[in-house]
Amino acid sequence: SEEEKEKKKKKKKGGGGEEVEEEEPDESMLDWWSKYFASIETMKEQLRQQEAAAAEAEEKEEMEIAEGSKGQAKNKEKYKASKDDKKKKQQSVPELPEKKNKQKIDELKVFNKELETEFDNFEDWLHTFNLLRGKIGDNDDNATEEERIVGRFKGSMCVYKVPLPDDVTKEAGYDPNFGMFQGIPSNDPINVLVRVYIVRATDLHPADINGKADPYIAIKLGKTDIKDKENYISKQLNPVFGKSFDIEATFPMESMLTVAVYDWDLVGTDDLIGETKIDLENRYYSKHRATCGVSQTYSIHGYNTWRDPMKPSQILSKLCKEGKVDGPHFGPGGRVKVANRLFTGPTEIEDENGQKKQTDEHLALTVLRHWEDIPRAGCKLVPEHVETRPLPNPEQPGTEQ
Repeated sequence: SEEEKEKKKKKKKGGGGEEVEEEEPDESMLDWWSKYFASIETMKEQLRQQEAAAAEAEEKEEMEIAEGSKGQAKNKEKYKASKDDKKKKQQSVPELPEKKNKQKIDELKVFNKELETEFDNFEDWLHTFNLLRGKIGDNDDNATEEERIVGRFKGSMCVYKVPLPDDVTKEAGYDPNFGMFQGIPSNDPINVLVRVYIVRATDLHPADINGKADPYIAIKLGKTDIKDKENYISKQLNPVFGKSFDIEATFPMESMLTVAVYDWDLVGTDDLIGETKIDLENRYYSKHRATCGVSQTYSIHGYNTWRDPMKPSQILSKLCKEGKVDGPHFGPGGRVKVANRLFTGPTEIEDENGQKKQTDEHLALTVLRHWEDIPRAGCKLVPEHVETRPLPNPEQPGTEQ
């Protein structure tokens, strides 16, 4: 009712600190976008803090250079005091009740760059080497490397000193004749379903005389070529697309995904605004598990529903088996043991009707979120995320978009 709305508004403005705290987001009103925008704020805050820290370091350096040896001590004291003040200020900011409020919306990780840069290009064991066509005569001399690529070799090379050291040969389930290449997938083609979520584009380069563009999405993978022309967004350099596309593909033949943004034109051909290429195969085979990010919580309904085709317990069992890790052993009282580590967590889950039932999924998820702590086999798993990829255009090198 209107009255309630008014009350809520007043509450939001918050006459007193306590009132704001009560304001809880209504579950049924939340969706993925609520989660995304809350996460964007967190990312901006982190970037702000990084920038502040960098600026502070620079300031300090400049002061030290300017100071020479004379009177340095005095200034250092002064600087230290101002720095402490800054620190105090920074620390006191997050104590606002608003912060408590924010945490109630679950968040995902927004990466300010491509996922690859966070995870060493997903080359934890699969490296890519371009195979180039040789040069014949002069006109090939100025051909770019990109133009000379005829294929890609993917693999790893390991050199061992023989005899192998004891710690390697004694490892359980390890056959020294196979060296490092144990548990790697077979070479047979595999069929995969690729789901591409495109959230939005920012700071696109104007393509039209009016200083705007009419962007639409184009996706290419193997024989699949999708041009989402009829859903172009008129006169916009920061379009919100909010779309998902499903494509079936076969590795290794179809593994390079191209996501492009084109400018829709009524007359003539549509111009490329920019594009990004993603190596899906490296993501699929990486130990970091970049197939579908691991969420922070496990839920079976609402805006946070678990989206991976495998449940946390299934993922955990698979990782333990592949990494020859002992576990998982679920015990009473919300405990699970993996390798020699003990993890604890909740053991109940609520369905839509508020019915509670026993589950091991929360426990399994706790382990997945701390998988890098597991000795030997552990590494950081890709979290549920949105990545930010630049859209270069070969015609306009160096344009940020």
